[in-house]
Amino acid sequence: MSEATIRVGVIGCGFFGGLHAQKYAEASGVNLVGVFDVSDEAARSVATGASTNVFDTADALIGQVDAVSITAPAAYHYDLAKRALDQNVHVLVEKPIALRLDHADELIALAESRSLILQVGHQERYVFEDFGVIGRQIAPKEIRARRAGPFTGRAMDVSAVFDLMIHDLDLIHQVSEAEIIDVKASGKTVHGEHADEVDVTLTFADGCEAHILASRIADQRQRDMKIVYPDGVVEIDFVNRTIFNSTPEDLRTDFDGDEISKRIMGDPLGYGIGAFIEAVRNGTPPKVTGQQARLALETAIRITEDLAA
Repeated sequence: MSEATIRVGVIGCGFFGGLHAQKYAEASGVNLVGVFDVSDEAARSVATGASTNVFDTADALIGQVDAVSITAPAAYHYDLAKRALDQNVHVLVEKPIALRLDHADELIALAESRSLILQVGHQERYVFEDFGVIGRQIAPKEIRARRAGPFTGRAMDVSAVFDLMIHDLDLIHQVSEAEIIDVKASGKTVHGEHADEVDVTLTFADGCEAHILASRIADQRQRDMKIVYPDGVVEIDFVNRTIFNSTPEDLRTDFDGDEISKRIMGDPLGYGIGAFIEAVRNGTPPKVTGQQARLALETAIRITEDLAA
């Protein structure tokens, strides 16, 4: 497929579906064949903006493409991804990969058995990798993460754990390889049936503690992480675009850098979609694998179970 134009589609035409469609429409060597959504109005709006077609069913679209982005609500990720993989179509599924571990395992195994790309949309990972935070050989002693913002009404089919915190869980698993031995969670529900604000403490087998707040009902936007190591501290404030590093590690301490860094910082979604296209074209491993996404899902499920206890 290295020389051919890659035919792609987008299933799910909400906010992120529109972004995915636009990125594909702008990509070279890619033909955005069309989009699908259960809401014809939403599908037509995205299709118009990306100058593409609306399909009547998800299966009709899957049958016409080489690769697909699944940006439907989280409850449908497994079913739609399975239907695409069953038809030998490469999949970029937004986080979380699924809502059940057995479903995640099935998708991972199916993609592997058919030599298909299964990439999961944990876009924050690219930013952390670019800074050099991921890959340190020293385990952290403490991690604090906040991901909060005002209510938007999006992703109401799941709690703030699967909507927002899942990003930080993925990052935490990249900087700490230790086993989680204890989970303590509390939550607040204001809109709908699922927790809109969740506060969690994770205790790891090596003594590290992670304190994580995710809120979609906050007064102001906050996105930051502080990692305390035996040899110093790394703090990243994504809203105010500041970085502090007191470790001896030679980390990048600005939001600029070379052209690749500027692409990642300015448009992590576009960078991830570009990486997905490259993986499909060349058969290279995806940036965020299904197995890696499963780690974040497993911890999210444990947190959800503790909330319900």
